[in-house]
Amino acid sequence: MSDGSRPILLIGAGAQEQREFLLRQVARVRPVVLVDQDPPAWARPYVAAWTAVDLRDPQATERFIRESSVELDAVGVTTYMEHFVGLAARLAHRLGLPGNSPASAAVCRDKAATRRLLSEHHVPSARSYQAHDAEEAVEIAQGLGYPVVVKPRGGAGSAGVLRADSDDDVRAAFRRALVDSVLGLEDWSVPGVLVEEYLRGPEISAETVVLGPDQVEIVAVTRKTLGPEPQFQEVAHSVDAADPLLIDPVLGEVVAAAVHALGLSWGVLHIELRLTASGPRVIEVNGRPAGDLIPLLVERATGINLPRALATLATGEKPDLAPTRTAAAAIGFLYPQHTGHIQHLDVRGAIHHQLWLERLVWTRRVGAQVTAPPHASIDDRLAHWIVTGPTATTCARRLDLVADHLTVHIAHPTHTTTCTR
Repeated sequence: MSDGSRPILLIGAGAQEQREFLLRQVARVRPVVLVDQDPPAWARPYVAAWTAVDLRDPQATERFIRESSVELDAVGVTTYMEHFVGLAARLAHRLGLPGNSPASAAVCRDKAATRRLLSEHHVPSARSYQAHDAEEAVEIAQGLGYPVVVKPRGGAGSAGVLRADSDDDVRAAFRRALVDSVLGLEDWSVPGVLVEEYLRGPEISAETVVLGPDQVEIVAVTRKTLGPEPQFQEVAHSVDAADPLLIDPVLGEVVAAAVHALGLSWGVLHIELRLTASGPRVIEVNGRPAGDLIPLLVERATGINLPRALATLATGEKPDLAPTRTAAAAIGFLYPQHTGHIQHLDVRGAIHHQLWLERLVWTRRVGAQVTAPPHASIDDRLAHWIVTGPTATTCARRLDLVADHLTVHIAHPTHTTTCTR
């Protein structure tokens, strides 16, 4: 097999509405062999081959790939799925293929280990302590001072992350985070809960490409809009090619220091931070591209294609990261205004015909039960839509305009009401 036709092993496909853009772009770099426990029909047009393996059993997956490696003749192994970052790194290492060390990938999946290394390397971050039971969590919170943030040791994004303003809040948040932590970590023997300092200030993420141990490039900055606390659910993201943070030296230094502290030397990363009064402070370092279609926003705003960069790096080559656009793009998410069953979803007017509307997708169907914030999860999102424009300000207006054209009817147990965003 010629080198140009050697495939990439991709671990996990994910949900179509969130992942199709990424898989399509990865497949434009190299043929893809998809490894998934149930390869979905939507993914098959984009892959050269697929194989069903129970990804819930990492040892069985590793064994299968090792035994099949000669036949597959893969040039790289990668994933864009949070739960498989560690597995992909271990496979790449054992097959002698490019990638981060298994230890570095494991640190990204374990927030306690992340915080420990950031602290040891003096990278600005939140003060964080692991609690082994609810009463220890209360003691930590009292020492930090309220409010605090309680979060799972494993997992990703805002899943299970809660603000707590009292001892009782901490106890309730601890129970929730403990369950989510067990679900989030690959190694179920080390679940846990972290109690952290509450950081005030806007939340951003640095979409970062690491080309080597000393080559860290922030290619885009995502500005996040958060929903009501005590949760930290994202309700919108915005990317602007002209964002001044792209050339902010302090942000660049903090991101590079975090990458170095965790020993990451290769890949596409999603690094979350808060812009506090004392400067940027790291929330999380994720060893894979951003979710929530942020890579699509980056491509529409800058022309930089993060999933193609991911695939190129998996082959051991360096991607072209030169921007080709100077624009902005944003995504909005619609949450229900109250809990109940969806009775009707509708788009009023001719908003679909706007050239700046990249997409508008309903993600829940009529009849589904949904939960309203502040107790909602991302599974309760009713729709998402992506807009483009010359500036972030223009995109913000267009997000609101689309939202004004959406109508949702949700039935209470005893009556029906109408809600619009």
